[in-house]
Amino acid sequence: MTIFHTVLFTVAAAAALANCCVELRRCLMMLQQNSYRPERYRKWLSQSADSTSGLRLTGFIVLLFCITPFCPPVAGAVLMIVFLAFCISVQSRRRYKKPLVMTRRAMRIYSTSLAIAVIAAGALSLAGTGWSGGAYRMALVFLAAYCLSHVLVIVATWLLEPLERHINAKYTAQARAILESMPGLRIVGITGSYGKTTTKHYLHAMLGEKYSTLMTPGSFNTPLGVVRTIREQLRPYHEVFIVEMGAKNIGDIDEICRIVHPHDGIITAVGPQHLESFKTLANVQATKFELADSLPADGLVLVNDDFEQIADRPVGNTRCLRYAVRNTAAADYTASGIDYSPAGSTFTLNCPADGWSLRLRTPLVGECNISNVMAAAAMARELGVPDSSIAYAAERLEQVEHRLSIKRVPGGLTIIDDAFNSNPVGSAMALDVLAAMRPGKRILVTPGMIELGSGQKELNEEFGFKAASAADIVIVVGHYNRQAISEGLSRGGMGEGSVYLAESFAHAQTILAGMASAGDTVLYENDLPDTFK
Repeated sequence: MTIFHTVLFTVAAAAALANCCVELRRCLMMLQQNSYRPERYRKWLSQSADSTSGLRLTGFIVLLFCITPFCPPVAGAVLMIVFLAFCISVQSRRRYKKPLVMTRRAMRIYSTSLAIAVIAAGALSLAGTGWSGGAYRMALVFLAAYCLSHVLVIVATWLLEPLERHINAKYTAQARAILESMPGLRIVGITGSYGKTTTKHYLHAMLGEKYSTLMTPGSFNTPLGVVRTIREQLRPYHEVFIVEMGAKNIGDIDEICRIVHPHDGIITAVGPQHLESFKTLANVQATKFELADSLPADGLVLVNDDFEQIADRPVGNTRCLRYAVRNTAAADYTASGIDYSPAGSTFTLNCPADGWSLRLRTPLVGECNISNVMAAAAMARELGVPDSSIAYAAERLEQVEHRLSIKRVPGGLTIIDDAFNSNPVGSAMALDVLAAMRPGKRILVTPGMIELGSGQKELNEEFGFKAASAADIVIVVGHYNRQAISEGLSRGGMGEGSVYLAESFAHAQTILAGMASAGDTVLYENDLPDTFK
């Protein structure tokens, strides 16, 4: 072998290794967005056809050609370098809404999957003689690893599962020990199909007027997210700990409750969210009420009777108070005198049983926000926060980012940002807010709703039908719900000239820039993650 061959094969091996590293990170990102669950990741692979993408199939073709007897190694190396250079070019232009967060777990999976590829390449390189031949064989192995990167991250996840269980058990034990060292800490759990994050923020603001309060940050609503919050942020001086509890499967809420043992709770909603995993509304109801079922006899749970699946569910193990905006027949807390204005909302929170009432003013708009403020204010009152402090906090509440937040931007546009985790109830309320906006054009930008199980098409079609009367222009983003939304818009009477189809949010922004003008209102309803197209 000449120096030329050595350099050529070494470059091919290095290019293949570089592409393998980049593609492993991308696959790990998608695995992370699927909660490190191989079964969910495999389902995404099947639905997205990522495992048979054009680049992967081309990579397999190049690999098969290179290992055939009639392909000279020099030609194979050149072909690999050209193909891999193209792959790097494609990857460098990709942008992701939710990039990989290189946590310790992610680093372990990445290191293990890469080690599998390196060990296989090293073993094969030693099968022959000479560096040049070994380098070419290494290039072939790394190219194969690039094509099968999704398999490597799944294998690494399986191999590391016993270690992850051990680490998680250790962290959970530490969190429990911290909680046991704080017997005076009051723990309030919040769950619901939607509204839990917003209610958490509002309750934190109101309880903070009297107590030293900690809440789980962001969407740290899984068992490990709660454990991490306890280990890293809970301090001996905290008096109340507000725990957001998310779920995609039966038993998820109960698992968190067995860690923190909440004394009080709020159930904000039971609706068709995550039906892809829950399958039925009955399963959603049972899971959300795992919070109520875990509370002690001297505890308190507030439940939102505006949802049928909550109103018809009795609670007998702990004190239960019900709140509602619409379905007030059996409600302990109600809202009256609701008034919306450009400055926000004003309403009276009532407790008919004891004649108590409190007029609240908030910069928030929409029935969903009224409901969330009600829950937070009622719980704050039950935990002894003075009325004046509740009213003071309500008036200074800030809109939670991407959850029906309204802002004005340069150019005279009003933006309604409801981009986080759209659902049938919340999206309908967002459309009601958009419908009330005058003057100017009302523009909806949306990819529709996801994880609705067998109701996916029907619910998105109904969303489109309602949007036809709430918006003047609709920009449908992506392909996932395009047909269903378009059919609903058509049924609602919206003409084709008012409907625009965008391949991505970047494309939607380009369309929007060409039509929006001062005085217009734009509603961003949902923003699908990278796992959906």
